[in-house]
Amino acid sequence: MRKLLFFIAVISGVLFFQACDKSEVPDAGFKDMERLSIYDYIVENDSLFSKYQQMLVAAGLDKTMSAYNPNGDGYTMFLPTNAAIDEFVATSDRYSSFDDMLKDKDFLGSLVRYSVVEAAILTNDFPFGALPEFNLSGQYLMIGFDGGIYSVNNEAPVSDELKNIEVSNGYIHVIDKVLTPLVYTTAEWLEGSSQFSIFNQAVKATGYGNVLNRIIEGDTVTVSSLTLLVEPDSIYNRFGIFSFEDLAKKISPDNNEYTSPLNSLNSFVGYHILEGSLFLSNFEETSSNYNSLGTMPVNINGNGLDIVINKGKVVFDTLVSTEQDTTLVDYITFFYDNSNFLTQTGVVHFINQLMTPQTARAAEQWFEFFEEPVFNQYRAEGGSFLIEDNSLLTTVNWTGGNDQLLFVKSEDEEEQAWNDDFIHMEGDFSVSYTLPRIVQGSYWLYIRANAFNVDNALIEVFFDGVKVGGLIDLTSGGNAQYPYVEFELGEVTLLDYKPHVITVTSLIPGYFDWDYVYFRPTYLEKK
Repeated sequence: MRKLLFFIAVISGVLFFQACDKSEVPDAGFKDMERLSIYDYIVENDSLFSKYQQMLVAAGLDKTMSAYNPNGDGYTMFLPTNAAIDEFVATSDRYSSFDDMLKDKDFLGSLVRYSVVEAAILTNDFPFGALPEFNLSGQYLMIGFDGGIYSVNNEAPVSDELKNIEVSNGYIHVIDKVLTPLVYTTAEWLEGSSQFSIFNQAVKATGYGNVLNRIIEGDTVTVSSLTLLVEPDSIYNRFGIFSFEDLAKKISPDNNEYTSPLNSLNSFVGYHILEGSLFLSNFEETSSNYNSLGTMPVNINGNGLDIVINKGKVVFDTLVSTEQDTTLVDYITFFYDNSNFLTQTGVVHFINQLMTPQTARAAEQWFEFFEEPVFNQYRAEGGSFLIEDNSLLTTVNWTGGNDQLLFVKSEDEEEQAWNDDFIHMEGDFSVSYTLPRIVQGSYWLYIRANAFNVDNALIEVFFDGVKVGGLIDLTSGGNAQYPYVEFELGEVTLLDYKPHVITVTSLIPGYFDWDYVYFRPTYLEKK
């Protein structure tokens, strides 16, 4: 129902916005906003934004906000009012006055960069989750929606009167709170949140605190992309658990080796941590298994009105509406208003039932190299990236191919690759992709690649070292409108929940544009 209400509210907002012509966009004191830049708008409306204008100048971003975006289609600025900045300073432990804050150039730089997104986005294009482009700090901003109001990062409501202000280099949305850069990891957030004390103690006892706190790897700073599903203490209390000791006794009564992966409490905590940053919008309109750090994946189904976890595994309650009509609550769902919470190491969602590890059923799975950190950096930048050093990659390995591999995040609106990205090989090559763990079961296996180029290769495919399917001629099968083709490779049976390797080898040299790998459970009709 939450999703339905959100949809209705957004549609209502879209209809309202589309019903207004540009003259009805709130006028902040000038007649032709489209001729003014973001910075010009701020200067023209100094009664509302003079302090932010001073911050931009002090941080050296006034010229940036006066120009077009060289890296994308405009900017989106979430612009705080003078009152919002006054409140920020008044509640700060760091600064005694606004003038005091103006002297801290480094902090001002991070603060103003955090509020600017590398794309021009109207509110009717806001997702229920992360905005599609990074901000100038290289991080995502998250959009929530509650009571008819958009909010950014669950902290800054967007003004309903001063939003979608179109200027020459993007859009401005006025906010009445200052957006603050993320300064804590998931582990640090848990430590400071008293309402999650039971799970926090379990995290520390099992050693997962180090995982949720890990943002430094080697000599570079990187974000460990993880998603935490967590129950508040009140949920544990409902199940008769009032302390960490109660939880340990319930989950692992006979084994206190909590740091061992074989320990039940260790598996319980790991089951709450999913690989990657997953927002609620990522779960919508799909049902899939999501790999956890525990011994089993988590099934999340977003095809209904609610996004539900582990449907049909545990009955938590029975709702009686009439003498003949009862409804089983046999799923876990989210506290939507509190979810999509961002930290330096990922995303946090609050859930409404005690979540214990459950055996997952085979589900559809698509893999398109999102497990490769280097590729994810390139995705954020967009373009074509030549890689000549195999050791830079962790999940993709190749030989031949002129000793190089190309990763492409296309910026062409006509690109037909899924999510507009693919890897490209040339000549005589063999390229392997180590897939994440997949739930045991029988699947139809597919590979999608470009099949509309006479210079493409003839290939064969191996799964865990065993040849699957016949020879694939990539010179034909696609067309100008749909150049990519999904090739069926046959049925594979997976006996263990573990990573697998798929290898593509050229028999006749040529081009190979690899889009994704797809596993379809055999209980579903073959495509």
